Amino acid sequence: MPLSRLLRNLQVAPAALMAHLERSPDGMKLSLPSLAQIAAGPEEVVCTDASVLTVENLVTAYRSGVFPWPDEPDEPIPWCCPRVRALLVFDELTPGRTLEKRLRRDACTYSIDRAFDQVVAACAAAPRAGGFGTWISPTMLAAYTALHRAGFAHSVEVWDAHGQLVGGLYGVDAGGVFCGESMFHLTANASKLAILHLAKHLCSRGATWMDIQQLTPHMARLGAREVPRDLFLKLLAKDLRAGRKLFGMP
Repeated sequence: MPLSRLLRNLQVAPAALMAHLERSPDGMKLSLPSLAQIAAGPEEVVCTDASVLTVENLVTAYRSGVFPWPDEPDEPIPWCCPRVRALLVFDELTPGRTLEKRLRRDACTYSIDRAFDQVVAACAAAPRAGGFGTWISPTMLAAYTALHRAGFAHSVEVWDAHGQLVGGLYGVDAGGVFCGESMFHLTANASKLAILHLAKHLCSRGATWMDIQQLTPHMARLGAREVPRDLFLKLLAKDLRAGRKLFGMP
């Protein structure tokens, strides 16, 4: 049965849509509804304090299509699954002639997980549209660094001819689906080059798309598009079942 029809037929009690926290020996454990319930529920699945940003809870969230989406440092953290999700489908990539020419002629080199801490710090320091500050507070930075140390968060680095880090991105491997979090550039198009390198790598591991959460003009120019939440969660569930190994030794 198509997921859309399943969701129309699904009768879910309001309480069943609620995420909740369970106390465990290692702290507060985040328990989330099923993907079908999340698809039928509100964008904000739960709101917590920063103590819930553990490796276990973050992995659980990303595998459910949910991510922490803080507004301000030291404020309660919403964990969200937006009703519209942005994806980058690799066979729909449109780098354009300028970027393709730079790929052929540029002296940049690329790496994966060589400088995760530097990439996240650079993303946190990058200016954002409208002059608003970054959501990557010290607390969030520590959480994703722990996720990286545990093997779930990964970075892509772009290095210039002098060995300087000029661009990059990082995100989370949700278990065979890459979920992009943030990127930065210090030279023109360096973040786009990081995306193209990542797409090539993920394609080599059998992936056909990545989650980018929100559509920005930057990503739209590369061919990214929006899809309804129920379709995103259906794609997520399918790729999680495939169990692809995106990083490390195949």
